[in-house]
Amino acid sequence: MSTEPAARRPRVCILDNDNLDPAVADTYVSYGAMTETMFAAAGADWQFDRFNTTRFEYPEDVDAYDAILLTGSRADAFSDEPWVRTLRERVGEWLRRRKPLLGICFGHQLIALCLGAQVGRAPQGWGVGRMTYEWCGPVPLAIDGAAAPSMSLLASHQDQVMALPAGATLLARSDFCPVAAYQVEDHVLCVQPHPEFVEDYSAYLLDKRRALFGEERYESARAGLAMGHDGLEVARFMQGFVERRGQVFDLTPALKNAGVANAGVSSES
Repeated sequence: MSTEPAARRPRVCILDNDNLDPAVADTYVSYGAMTETMFAAAGADWQFDRFNTTRFEYPEDVDAYDAILLTGSRADAFSDEPWVRTLRERVGEWLRRRKPLLGICFGHQLIALCLGAQVGRAPQGWGVGRMTYEWCGPVPLAIDGAAAPSMSLLASHQDQVMALPAGATLLARSDFCPVAAYQVEDHVLCVQPHPEFVEDYSAYLLDKRRALFGEERYESARAGLAMGHDGLEVARFMQGFVERRGQVFDLTPALKNAGVANAGVSSES
């Protein structure tokens, strides 16, 4: 019988930055709960604790966690709402301490804002439904066992990061969303679209704003939901980012095996 101690399960703090509409709250609970479901489906054996920042809930000791994940929100990352200001103050402190941070949508934007990047209304309007992004990170994104040149995820946002934060590396982009995912060394990983979304929830959001989008945009976005998305693959990438933090890799063999020709784009290049 093996006497080796069991590996410690990573512990992740989820900061839930919204409250779902009553019509869907019973089904989906919260963005944090949807994120937990995503990671479980992706095979991450993690422990989670959720805190609702709109009610000023935070863990007593963030150092008890291997990472902090910021969810999406209907709020603006640049809002003057008291709970958003408090969250920005906390994130600024964690960035100074190099606490591992993961950000999705609003979380992606707020972390970028705290890093000094401009965040605002996307001039081209809402990004909705299934959207595809070029993958340009130095570490390949694996989809169906191979390095993928692009990823498709479900989106719902009218704000976005306008320019890559100083010191960050661009991981994914599109003409619609030039900063769709970025990384800062081994302590920040953020993505604009929602890997945790499922098609039915995305459909609910589209239905809710149907008049705003207009029939042509609505019908196109609705139809795109049937094509599936790469949320679990992105979740596995995020899992590897957390679990391998602090390890030093020679990326050359992986890049060659994946057929990747360059090391991505950074704000300093």
